[in-house]
Amino acid sequence: MSEVSLIRLYVLHAIYLLIFVMVPQLSWVKIFDPSQSWGAGDSRGEVACMLAALSVLSALGVRYPLQMRPLLFWELVWKMVWMVRVALPLWLDGKVDDALRENSLAVGMGALLFLIIPWRYVFEHYIKEPGNLWKRHATAN
Repeated sequence: MSEVSLIRLYVLHAIYLLIFVMVPQLSWVKIFDPSQSWGAGDSRGEVACMLAALSVLSALGVRYPLQMRPLLFWELVWKMVWMVRVALPLWLDGKVDDALRENSLAVGMGALLFLIIPWRYVFEHYIKEPGNLWKRHATAN
């Protein structure tokens, strides 16, 4: 089984801590702001709540960085989907404004996760290891 280097573990701890410290400025502040009013179809409320959940789960990542790696997968995947589905078409159509530049930079920083995620460890534990059974087998007594 491949192990994760100590430096990689420190980086994972730091990333989770960074998410835990930085994301509440984008989420919890809005959630607890009584002047915020979101309607049922307003995705800003959903985004704030998802980011709040991310910040809480990142606290677990500070303590358990390898067990919480699916959280980093989620971060990486949604950011890459946004870049391909939202940002790239706008850039290709020349519809670039300051908001798109700012969002693209912020979301594009997620590409750093490619360097941070311990891929060899992921391969060992997600690809090579057999998956969980879908049904319960009878056990011998």
